Amino acid sequence: MNHLITLRDWTKEQIDEVIDLAVKIKKSPENFYDTMHRKVLVMIFEKPSLRTRVSFETGMCRMGGHAIYYDMANSPLGAGKETIHDTAKTLSRYSDLIMARLFAHKNIEEMARYADIPVINGLTDFNHPCQVLSDLMTIREKKGEIKGLTLAYLGDAKNNVTHSLLYGCSKMGVNINVGCPEGEDFSPLQGVLDDCNPICDKSGAVVKLTHDPLEAVKGADIIYTDSWMSYHVPSEELENRVKALKPFQVDVIKMQLGAPDVIFMNCLPAMRGYEQTSEVIDGPHSVVFDQAENRLHCQKAIMVKLLEGFTSDA
Repeated sequence: MNHLITLRDWTKEQIDEVIDLAVKIKKSPENFYDTMHRKVLVMIFEKPSLRTRVSFETGMCRMGGHAIYYDMANSPLGAGKETIHDTAKTLSRYSDLIMARLFAHKNIEEMARYADIPVINGLTDFNHPCQVLSDLMTIREKKGEIKGLTLAYLGDAKNNVTHSLLYGCSKMGVNINVGCPEGEDFSPLQGVLDDCNPICDKSGAVVKLTHDPLEAVKGADIIYTDSWMSYHVPSEELENRVKALKPFQVDVIKMQLGAPDVIFMNCLPAMRGYEQTSEVIDGPHSVVFDQAENRLHCQKAIMVKLLEGFTSDA
């Protein structure tokens, strides 16, 4: 059974297949109008969403399928009255695909373990693979090639996007500089960094962790940032987090230290004046809305590949 739980479990070849298909879908969407004819996607949401919900739901609709939105706040699963095992088994009898956006990563792993249909991780506290697949698509779209580029990530690096970027970049031969404040509260999980070592040995990529934001962005082809106030962060922590993370704000000076054709990325939502300045996100190097659009094309490709199968197995 094919699932998308974390990019750690996917091969470079599988990532390439999804990106190749996403590019084809974007170029000629009419060729895929009936690809999901009579297929049903169940979307389980424990965390709020804009891009994830709309891109998956629109993707199914435009390929001739149907998507069902299922809010855990109003469900037996969310109320603790039904197990993940029973939910996964039941939904496998009703639908063709499950996409779940959950808090705990162990829950998406359990759902995949018991489901008889493909399960897609729409985001957990550990990983956000759908986002990074579309990021890699955007990078290839803008740069032509992926391997050998350098991506600099600045900000809070103990989050799902950074972990998925580490896996994705390592698999695809993209060097990644992670610039973040000192301390485990802002640093990627050591287990993820350890996972990436043998992957980089194979791909030739280099992972670098630094607490100097200027060092991180120097010569970078891509500068990437994410929210300082993720959904799980209490609002009362805002002042302390801004103080710690302000040196890692992406501003014009840091963009100028990148390569001449550097691009700026943010997976959104973005807070202007926090993780990046308005001049950067609304500036000529920003590709954030192309990045957001590519979520749609990539979600389509993910669903098609999980149902049709890959040329190469993980």
